[in-house]
Amino acid sequence: MTGIIIKALSGFYYVFCDNVIYQCKARGSFRKSGISPLVCDKVDFEATEDCNGRIVEIFERRNHLERPPVANIDKLFIVSSFENPSPNTLVIDKMTVIAKHNNIEPVIVFNKSDMGDFKDFQKIYQNAGFKTYVCSAETGDGMDELQCELQNSVSAFTGNSGVGKSSILNYILGNSIIETGEISQKLGRGRHTTRHTQAYALTFGGFVVDTPGFSSLDVDSFDYSLKENLPDYFNEFSQFSKDCKFTGCTHTKETGCAVINALNQGKIEATRHNSYIEIFEQLKDLKPWNCKKNKFK
Repeated sequence: MTGIIIKALSGFYYVFCDNVIYQCKARGSFRKSGISPLVCDKVDFEATEDCNGRIVEIFERRNHLERPPVANIDKLFIVSSFENPSPNTLVIDKMTVIAKHNNIEPVIVFNKSDMGDFKDFQKIYQNAGFKTYVCSAETGDGMDELQCELQNSVSAFTGNSGVGKSSILNYILGNSIIETGEISQKLGRGRHTTRHTQAYALTFGGFVVDTPGFSSLDVDSFDYSLKENLPDYFNEFSQFSKDCKFTGCTHTKETGCAVINALNQGKIEATRHNSYIEIFEQLKDLKPWNCKKNKFK
């Protein structure tokens, strides 16, 4: 039988197949080969009685993330809220870089539109070429459009705790099955409520993944290309970078840089270039032989 892993917990893998969930163990040869099943892996499994089973094959992955541990994601919905916490463009931009580096389409979501106006943030990301949604899980405003974007895709939601990811997912799933947390008045942000990665089947087609909050991602030796390809992950640079005066321009401070000229002319959003500089500075000294010691935070 063939299904999709929707949860991994305490050595068990919960496989969704034909609207039935099977509790499976993984074949021992996976562990010997250093392969661990991940949430959203497509797998073949042998079913036994009482909806138990054993995973015997993991299909080839189109992508995967180490943290959170998840595979085969089509879209990453990066969620921010109006306040507590308010949008952090550097955090958003780092997540878009990670998504694009892993061949995942980033989608920007601003939640809690009932609390204020997101038009300035919306402009930044629409001008940068991202699909951008403004919604409120509280009132339902904009949620229909967001659901259409999820249809027939394997999608993950991420963002700082307190932005309302769980509330959005509960609205989409039509049931309060995901725990939500209150905002900490002392810290000005939400408490983490998602403790493990889990995928949910959508009635209108596809899967949506809820992931624990995370704020840093390891850059290991297989990700050295992130440094080399960083300008490509800021896709609004591409129409200008071909006109840079020097080959190999870093787009940071060079005289004759067409990207910086476009920035000065208001054709590139300042927050986006600021994020690019911040990420560039973190990665510039990264070498293939020592990159496991570095973190992209």
